[in-house]
Amino acid sequence: MVTPETVTPTTAEMDQVTKAKLMEDLRTVVVDVEELLKATASQTGERITAARAKAEESLEVAKARLAEVQAAVAAQTKVAAKAADDYVRANPWQAVGISAAVGLILGMLITRR
Repeated sequence: MVTPETVTPTTAEMDQVTKAKLMEDLRTVVVDVEELLKATASQTGERITAARAKAEESLEVAKARLAEVQAAVAAQTKVAAKAADDYVRANPWQAVGISAAVGLILGMLITRR
């Protein structure tokens, strides 16, 4: 039987969604900063040079953090996949029942108008 806990997202799942959104936003910022640096490459002046140096430094820090977050998410995903695999191997019929119930519910929601 499907319980509300199996249908509603857990805190860990919400954290994963938040991390994924953060990574996507950070990638966008990195791309935008790289484009800005390329666009201002021909600009000269003391202030623009200082701003470019600061932007490049921030870009490197952002890339390093993005790599760390990606590694952490990959590790957490592997742990979750291993836990799911262990559960399915320990409780095959229960896993089949839960999957069938979730599929039935999703099918009813999709076909409902």
